[in-house]
Amino acid sequence: MYDYLIVGAGLFGAVFAYEASQNNKRCLVIDKKSHMGGYVFCENIEGITTHKYGARIFHTNDKNIWEYVNRFAEFNRFTNMPIANYNNELYNLPFNMNTFYKLWGVTTPEAARKIIEEQRSGVAQPENLEQLAISIVGTDIYDKLVKGYIEKIWGKKCTELPTSAVNILPVKFNFDNDYFGDRYQGVPIGGYNQIITKLLESCDVKLDSDFFNDAARYRYIADRIIFTGKIDEFYGYCYGPLEYKSLCFETEILDTPNYQGNAIVNYTSADVPFTRIIEHKHFEYGTQEKTVITREYPIGWMRGSEPCYPVSDEKNVSIYNKYLTLARQEKNVIFGGRLGTYRHLNMSQAINNALKYAYSQFRHR
Repeated sequence: MYDYLIVGAGLFGAVFAYEASQNNKRCLVIDKKSHMGGYVFCENIEGITTHKYGARIFHTNDKNIWEYVNRFAEFNRFTNMPIANYNNELYNLPFNMNTFYKLWGVTTPEAARKIIEEQRSGVAQPENLEQLAISIVGTDIYDKLVKGYIEKIWGKKCTELPTSAVNILPVKFNFDNDYFGDRYQGVPIGGYNQIITKLLESCDVKLDSDFFNDAARYRYIADRIIFTGKIDEFYGYCYGPLEYKSLCFETEILDTPNYQGNAIVNYTSADVPFTRIIEHKHFEYGTQEKTVITREYPIGWMRGSEPCYPVSDEKNVSIYNKYLTLARQEKNVIFGGRLGTYRHLNMSQAINNALKYAYSQFRHR
């Protein structure tokens, strides 16, 4: 008999399991994948640490979270400075003075502000993503660097998307190329697997183990369940399935030391089928003779697809709230992570939420 069954060996589940084991609790961690780590899992290809499920850059303004994660790995100083490719024109992301100069030939913040202000819509309360984006960045940036990219990701017109479909449209009237702008940023040298391994080293772990293939037994194998899978699946889709964005990753080894000169290049024109190319060696400043790239393709959502990110529109939020009502009645089940809470969480947020749950269980900080 275990104190906790943790369903899902991603960051949320691993951090909770670690804190529980530090409090002398017996934990069984199961995951239906054949590896630990969920979406932070890395592979070694040609000596290059490769992020299997897309770019994973740790960033936070929370010093405590930064110090916590650095207990389990040494992080480098990588700062996310992506590039946008629009019909073979290259622009800086975030939208900054380099971007504005390339677009309009302006050299001062005042001149850039004036153009954006002239192009911004006068909508006081944007009702969709297009209205929101134009109200922030104006029509030129929206048309070249936002519209096609977002519509590829979601498979819908920006006029059909809620304002919540985009978390950030960073505009900087300086030459700062730091996309996130967070105080602490980096990538663990050698990848994230070492972090997950250390977090789970005092727990029993079973991979290739789907909770729903033996749910009756798993429900009674531990006093409490930490469930990080899909909340709608847990309740048998009784209120209908929730929708997710899904992605397909195409990874290729190239016989060249440097393919694109940057870790991330976004392709913003609608006629390019993939959304971005990741060149993994640049996360760790690699000097290998070969390189590894991954193209990310958005794919339409259907039940059985890999659930990447929640679609937080009015319809899905309404369905989720019904499941949340059921979850709040549970005495021995805690839902966590991006699938369990139907929220887009970066790594810092996932760790912070896991620690909050752990502290509530073990009554200490």
